[in-house]
Order: sequence, then C-alpha cells, then structure tokens
Amino acid sequence: MHLSSARDLYSFYSLEEKSDSYIAYLYLKHIDHFMKHVYAMLGLPARELPDSVGETVDDILRGHLAQIAETAGDLASNIYHGKVLTLRDAIQLVTQQAPLALPAPSERVLPFKLAREVILEQPDAIALGTCACRRVAKEPCLPMPAEVCMMVGEPWVSFITEHNPRMFRRVAQSEAVEALHAAHERGDVHAAYFKKEMRGRFYAICNCCDCCCIGMRMWNMLEGAVPFLAPSGYAMTVTDDCTGCGRCAEPKGCPFHAIRMNDDATRALIDRPRCMGCGACERTCPDGALALERDPAKGDPLDVEALARELHHHP
Repeated sequence: MHLSSARDLYSFYSLEEKSDSYIAYLYLKHIDHFMKHVYAMLGLPARELPDSVGETVDDILRGHLAQIAETAGDLASNIYHGKVLTLRDAIQLVTQQAPLALPAPSERVLPFKLAREVILEQPDAIALGTCACRRVAKEPCLPMPAEVCMMVGEPWVSFITEHNPRMFRRVAQSEAVEALHAAHERGDVHAAYFKKEMRGRFYAICNCCDCCCIGMRMWNMLEGAVPFLAPSGYAMTVTDDCTGCGRCAEPKGCPFHAIRMNDDATRALIDRPRCMGCGACERTCPDGALALERDPAKGDPLDVEALARELHHHP
C-alpha cells in the first residue's frame, strides 16, 4: 500500500472538492481501464488488459466517462479537454525551474469555462509513461511500450508512479525534453490536458498520433463539432519554396488532414479551418516550405513564459 501519496492526493483537495479526489484516484491508478471503456463506448476493437479492477471500479469509471461525454458538447460545461501545443510551448511546460501560477489564462488561450488553470507547485516532478490509447488498442502503430504520455507536477506524479508503476516512471526534465523531441520527429501532436477532477488544472501532456490517439480520432471523425480540443494559436503556411512533392499531403503528413495539393499538383494548400497549428507536418517537407505563423483565428498560444510576464505586468 502506498498510503503517503494517496494521503497527499486527498489532502490536495479542498473540503468542497473531496469527491473529485476519488475520481482522480481511480483515473490515475487505472487509466488504461478508463481508456478501455472509451474504446467500448466508441465501438472500437480493444485488447484484453492483463489485470482486473472489479465491477465496482469499472462502474465508477463508466459513470465518469458518461459525465465527460454529457458535458463535452459545450465550452461552458466541458470538464475534460486539451490545448494543442507547439514543440516550443510543450518544452516550456516541462522545463520550468520555479513554481508557476497562471490561475485563469484568457479565453483566447483556453476557451473553456472549467478546468483551465496552469499551476505547477513542483514543476520538476515529471512522470513519463506508456500511452493508454496504444496500450488498449488492438493494433497500435508503434512497438510497445510507447512512452509518450507525461504527467507534470505534484501530487499527480508521486501518486501515479507509486500506484501505477507498470505504466509510469519518474524522469528528469532533460529526459522529458528528449521524449518531446522524439515525438515531434515522429510527427506526433503535443497537447496539454486539463480536467475538472484534477482541481481544474493542467496535469498532462499527450504526445500521440492521429491513428492511435482517441482524442484526435474523435476530433477528425466529428470534424471539430465537439469542442474538446483548442488549436495552438498558430496555423501552417506554405512558402514559395514549395516544389509540389506532395509529402505533406500524404495520409501521415498532417494529423488533422488539413493539407491537400492544388489542382495541378504543383503546390500544397492548407485548409486553415482544419489546421490546429501543431507543426507536425514541418518534418515532411524536404524543402523547408512549411512554417507556422500566428493566426488570431486560432486563439493565443499556451506560451507559459509569455503569459507569466503578462500576468506580472498586468496584475
């Protein structure tokens, strides 16, 4: 029994939030089982997990998933959502040296009403773990285990590494940066995740692909109709260096399927409404003709250092 981290998790919540601490406990301890219920809800094939959590825990996880689904359709009620990050912004989140407190970034950054704080009391606490989506998928696209999920800050890191050691291990900030670079080179998308049951705070970075990540699969399937993912604040542009090779428009070129070739196949075109500004397609271009640029229609980036400076200058 790991009583200390469980006690710390429970103590982290105010009296009014104690019920959320139980959901956080079960979610962090059994995140792969939670994901299996997601697969079942969507009718996707899933593999059998090696352990059982019992019917009571399964019922609670199913109930929590039902609540997430019921609230997902509106920005005002959504309790579990993500923000796409550029590689630079993701690295900032895992390399903070001092406690970070952004109590409520502008709705230009996070358009959601609930679960939108970026508060890291121990920012050097990082857990790197196996992707739950890939762990549950029948045929994940990468060899397993694929350590691409990150928990950031306490009490999440101590709890998940002690109670879920088969999936997560504690790492230094330098190893987290290496994992982010490796994910970017594979074309994975970085996304910061927020959850009401985590006291409404940022708690994790997902680094995954559109074929395995359930969040991206749903986003593409529903064409963004359910607002659970916010764009990075950037959009991709095609410069005059484009030679029309078409690599960026191939199925694995853009995770959000926002690139196609023009009618005579001489130049790549960006579907701006679909583009989430992840930057994953940049690696596909041999001519360096793809570049991210700020796009006001995509909101503001989760650039924690810039946001902290702004908060300091405008209290």
